[in-house]
Amino acid sequence: MTSIKDKNQTISGHVAAFITILIWGTTFISTKVLLKTFTPIEILFIRFMIGYFALWCVCPRTLKLKEKKQEWLFAAAGLCGVTLYYLFENIALTYTLASNVGVIISIAPFFTVIFSCLFLKGERPEGRFFIGFLIALAGIFLISFGSESALQLNPLGDVLAVIAAMIWAAYSTITKKISGLGYNTIQTTRRTFFYGLIFMIPSLVLMDFKIELAQFASMKNILNLLFLGFGASALCFVTWNFAVKILGSVKTSVYIYMVPVITAITSALILHEKLTWTTAAGIVLTLLGLFLSENRKMEKSPSPA
Repeated sequence: MTSIKDKNQTISGHVAAFITILIWGTTFISTKVLLKTFTPIEILFIRFMIGYFALWCVCPRTLKLKEKKQEWLFAAAGLCGVTLYYLFENIALTYTLASNVGVIISIAPFFTVIFSCLFLKGERPEGRFFIGFLIALAGIFLISFGSESALQLNPLGDVLAVIAAMIWAAYSTITKKISGLGYNTIQTTRRTFFYGLIFMIPSLVLMDFKIELAQFASMKNILNLLFLGFGASALCFVTWNFAVKILGSVKTSVYIYMVPVITAITSALILHEKLTWTTAAGIVLTLLGLFLSENRKMEKSPSPA
């Protein structure tokens, strides 16, 4: 039987995943504002630098690994979850529509299932997972293409977005592996950020990274960078990794379906964009798909020690 402590842990995992997605779904507003002054790589580097130092302030203890070979897991997590995912997503946005990228990124849970079965020896998903996946995808299509946007295929950009989804699935799988090592979540997230920043350095050179004081003259820019650094990076990566630790990589990744929902709602509330009936129907379908995909026995949550 599942103990009350186990149930409370599971609830905590779902709350952490929801908070993460709630914040990540609103980051587009901050990014949209900052892109008027900063390049994508500048925003990426600054936000993770802020996040890295924020995590040092919260937990100023050095992470001591039990085995040297575990370092490769953190390096892989930093490469996938911080450097490659965001670079592929940003480059994809230069070749295809943002709506295309939004839909394609939402298939990450599908790849997470595959990686979980291959590398974590997870259970095969039940039929309702795939039914939920298809319903959620239909809802995301309605949200993304139901208004003025029209579906346009842009092979290069769309392929890059698919690769980004696969990279995020790989990151979630690696994170699940790291969570089994028994280290503090804040310390493991900070170490992941460190490697992500290191692997980002070649991109800074290639993409003409150049920061000037004039870019920080606006308080609006400073506040948005702080939101991305403290909220979307430091806090969200910790809560996401915590959720993966409790729920498993597959169950947590399903929450990605909610990103377009949060984006659509915040667009209506903050940017006063019109919320159409098509978008509303898409939100309902997406949430239904999330419920169907979540309500299954995919991965057993680890029992507390």
